[in-house]
Amino acid sequence: MIFLYRLILKIHTTYQNFVKVASIKIAEQKGMQIGENLYVEGIPNFGSEPFLVEIGNDVTLAEGVSFINHGGDARVTKKLEKYKDGRNFGRIKIGNNTFIGKATILMPGVSIGSNCIVGSMSIVTTSIPDNAVYAGVPSKFICTVEEYGEKLLANNVDYPRELEKDRAKLEDFISKNLPHTYKSIK
Repeated sequence: MIFLYRLILKIHTTYQNFVKVASIKIAEQKGMQIGENLYVEGIPNFGSEPFLVEIGNDVTLAEGVSFINHGGDARVTKKLEKYKDGRNFGRIKIGNNTFIGKATILMPGVSIGSNCIVGSMSIVTTSIPDNAVYAGVPSKFICTVEEYGEKLLANNVDYPRELEKDRAKLEDFISKNLPHTYKSIK
């Protein structure tokens, strides 16, 4: 049974990687601008107008990030005489060294600066300046990247960094040594 599970998982992963690479290549062919070292987890959704998307260097897109570069809502309003010519398109730009969390939605016309972190499941409706951490629905300022870095250091998970080269050993070490401590109730 474990063999079958691993086989199915391998087929699924191979399929997802194929679709991911194809999605990125097709978006590039349609005019999306991508910098160096883009890392994408899962299958991205660059929207129906990827030519309106610009992604900087060293950007990470977690699984399920969606780029909304126009409003399909005009399907309703264009049937009303007064609003028949209303349309909404917007460019989306992501700066360098930026992380966009899982299942985040980027709305038309937003720019995310360099050295930014956008928390998982956020909806970005306004632009984000450089060196900032934003999260929520709609996304709001949480702290600066420097403040976030200080929090990481204060809550550091200590392990031998050479284990990062061998994922199985790293997982084994963390499983056995990570304390059973949890965040306090607010």
